[in-house]
Amino acid sequence: MLPIHDALPALKAALDGRNAAVLVAPPGAGKTTVVPLELLGESWRGTGKIIVLEPRRLAARAAAERMAKTLGEKVGETVGYRVRMQSRVSAATRVEVVTEGVFTRMILSDPELAGVACVIFDEFHERSLDADLGLALARDAQGVLRADLRLLVMSATLDGAAVARRLDDAPVVESHGRTFPVETRYLGRDPAQRLEDQVVRAVERALAEETGSVLVFLPGQGEILRTAERLAERLRRSEVEIAPLYGALDPRDQDRAISPAPAGKRKVVLATSIAETSLTIEGVRVVIDAGLARVPKFDPASGLTRLATVRVSRAAADQRRGRAGRTEPGVCYRLWDEPETRSLPAFADPEILEAELSGLALDLARWGAKDPRDLAFLDPPPAAAYAEAVGLLVRLEALTGEGVLTPHGRALSEFPLAPRLAHMVLKAAEHGQGPRAARIAALLSERGLGGRDANLTHRLEGLERDRSPRARDARALADRWAGLAKPKAGAGGGDLLSDGLLLAYAYPERVARARGPQGEFQLASGRGAFLEPTDALARETWLAVGELGGGERRDRILLAAPLTEAEILDAFAGQLAEEDRLEESGGGKLRAKRILRLGRLTIRETLVEDPDPALIAHALADRVRADGLKALPLGEAIQSLRQRAAFLRGFDAAWPDLSDAALIARLDEWLTPLLPGHRALSGLKADVLDGAIRSLIPWDLQRRLEAEAPARWTAPTGNSFAVDYAAEGGPRVEVRVQEVYGLAEHPSVAGGRVPLTLALLSPAHRPIQTTKDLPGFWKGSWKDVRTDMRGRYPKHVWPEDPAAAAPTTRAKPRGT
Repeated sequence: MLPIHDALPALKAALDGRNAAVLVAPPGAGKTTVVPLELLGESWRGTGKIIVLEPRRLAARAAAERMAKTLGEKVGETVGYRVRMQSRVSAATRVEVVTEGVFTRMILSDPELAGVACVIFDEFHERSLDADLGLALARDAQGVLRADLRLLVMSATLDGAAVARRLDDAPVVESHGRTFPVETRYLGRDPAQRLEDQVVRAVERALAEETGSVLVFLPGQGEILRTAERLAERLRRSEVEIAPLYGALDPRDQDRAISPAPAGKRKVVLATSIAETSLTIEGVRVVIDAGLARVPKFDPASGLTRLATVRVSRAAADQRRGRAGRTEPGVCYRLWDEPETRSLPAFADPEILEAELSGLALDLARWGAKDPRDLAFLDPPPAAAYAEAVGLLVRLEALTGEGVLTPHGRALSEFPLAPRLAHMVLKAAEHGQGPRAARIAALLSERGLGGRDANLTHRLEGLERDRSPRARDARALADRWAGLAKPKAGAGGGDLLSDGLLLAYAYPERVARARGPQGEFQLASGRGAFLEPTDALARETWLAVGELGGGERRDRILLAAPLTEAEILDAFAGQLAEEDRLEESGGGKLRAKRILRLGRLTIRETLVEDPDPALIAHALADRVRADGLKALPLGEAIQSLRQRAAFLRGFDAAWPDLSDAALIARLDEWLTPLLPGHRALSGLKADVLDGAIRSLIPWDLQRRLEAEAPARWTAPTGNSFAVDYAAEGGPRVEVRVQEVYGLAEHPSVAGGRVPLTLALLSPAHRPIQTTKDLPGFWKGSWKDVRTDMRGRYPKHVWPEDPAAAAPTTRAKPRGT
């Protein structure tokens, strides 16, 4: 008797009185295979089916087979399953185990879920995007169409109370389970060594120290294959069987991995997180955990989903550890130090917060929900990622600009593929090439099919040659997709669409053009990508890219096909943008180019012989905005005018602000009208610019300008000198002292409010005195200055009373 049986009375009572419940039970309690069968006898079920959602195909098949075995039946009778590429159900099936994506298609096709009595969300703690969406849709259907529909959320590590609140405070039933004790041993981690080498040493130690089979958790397929290769070289023991286990593995190989080891043998199962939940691998009592997982993370800025290797959560680490104590006491070796466990995140982030959301947005549009906030999501999708998804669907012609589902969008939503791939298959079917596009969709959906060649055509040829069951199932699935995509009448009579164009239909933002050294490309998204220069595709000018490997600044092209410019112009005519762009030639002269773009990728550019004068003027004005007034040939007169206006503005705010910032802010008033006919700023004349800036001063103030802030001051000799209104200490004039003889009053500006600063110079134009009180200077320190100057410049006149002397610019006459 399994531990879950103790919780069944409470669970049945909860579902008898309410239409939703939450069951929290640890790994090994038996919830996955016991609960669905127990609920078959409940009166509220009537003749309806029980649908059980599992996060992975392997778990769905294994759960169905175990339940069928419990009933003494074959799969497909009372208990069946439906997963991608495989289905075993019949008219007699009453418990149907499906993957979460399959359920989404079910409820979108039939929101009432006719003939379904209960939906069980198993392993909900994994918080996959499809599970979150499925629960939100089921809750909506329950509230509007099917109040009698039962919903049961089951999990091992979930915060049951939080989920229950979303289910209108549904009852929470807990099973404490029964697990055998598991000893935890920390082996530490050496960052200088490859993970695979440390895992091999841990496996060797476990085989030497413990009995039973070993389950090793690794982040991904690559690490699994490399570890398997090293173990095969090091162990060389016939009694040890090495069994990889990952999602892309052939189903028969997956089944062999989870089956008990043959008598007299031990098994080392190398698995991804696929083995964390729902599976019981017979004979395993030792777990080795690398503490890592590989998860998809979507970047809205680049539009790419990248696989990131992250540390597992504490909940996942506990799940993995628990695998060692499912059937007997066990041991868990952890490849990190014990204190690090406390720094692990408590739970992994829900996939809805990290995933690409175009499928979600399309499903919601089909459901009739324009805003995800209209549904009861446990975590609403991030606004930026959701907006990016809606934008993609508009580009795929699935949604209008207002977010309304188009007929093409409805066809995409009803097609059992992600929106991009469904769009590709349906577009290809219009030309009678649905089967070819469906094969491409199979390659893009099932990682590892057809080999590892970057050339899509070669990968397709590899898929056709592959005689493995997995490849056979993939081809059969592709044939079903092609059958769903009905070709138009008369389709197939024209030119065949290239593999590159088919791929571009799915990923228009990954159309790429060669740039720089061979193998370097730029994507329509603006990001860089590369191939090895020796790859034949590296010699192509245009590529359609289907798969990328993440990098910091650029990505490796993992799957692509050649494309032509003509195909791009024809297929994406509605997405092409044309603009005239200016660039600077010699001498600062502007010339115009007409640019045809797909996204941020230039498709074609041509010189424009007679560009729009307004475009040139706008560009020249933008140059001044960017570079400042130094880009203009402003003369000294303009600078003086601005300084004088700034000086007077200090006394009266009525005077206009002619500072750099103010003039740039008003370029359209004074500069833009001067620009038509010019292709370079250097062609503007200083006097024209002077007049334009002067026009910003009202006429009445212009008349006062010369009186209150003259540009030059006239000395008693009749000579005039420039006034520096920007000088420290106020307006300043430099003048030889002999030219101000006879001046009894100190000169001033601003209507007599501000004395000029006189910088008095010697005959050799060296400074001798700076004053704002000339009469005081004559009466005061002039005596000492006169004595010094007479000694230095005896040929010049140095009167005792300069206020009464005649101004001069000359030395003494000869002989005096």
